[in-house]
Amino acid sequence: MTDAKHSNPIEIEITEPSSLNEQAAAALVIVGALVAVADRRVSPVERDEVIRFVRDRKLAPHIPEERLYAMFDELAERLEEPDFANVVIDTLRPVSNLPLSSHLIELSERVAAADEDVHPHEVQAIKLLRLLTLVLPRAKQVDSRKERIEQPLATEE
Repeated sequence: MTDAKHSNPIEIEITEPSSLNEQAAAALVIVGALVAVADRRVSPVERDEVIRFVRDRKLAPHIPEERLYAMFDELAERLEEPDFANVVIDTLRPVSNLPLSSHLIELSERVAAADEDVHPHEVQAIKLLRLLTLVLPRAKQVDSRKERIEQPLATEE
């Protein structure tokens, strides 16, 4: 990690969100930002569509709208850098076990259509997101010690 990354408090919050709510919001915003930057121009209507989508579905109710806009701007900027794929994966991985996939795909499609011009690179970004939502490793279920002991006994009977 670079020192510049640690000097920007917004980026630290986004790349290492402390709460599940913040992680889910970052995942939704990164999906919208990825599609928005895919055609090399982020339209204000695309940015507004991301925030509207999150708000209308109450997917991040405790995060202020201003914070979502700042998150979008920061992540859209990060997606212009060569390591953009790592940024996307690192943002999606913490929430890979949440039922967000359908929201992520729907949001990506809405952002692509928001400016009434679906660019071929936006279509590619949506295909990439579909693939990522299928292949990201899921969080492992941790069984309690009691359940692990009882399970073999139940199978022996």
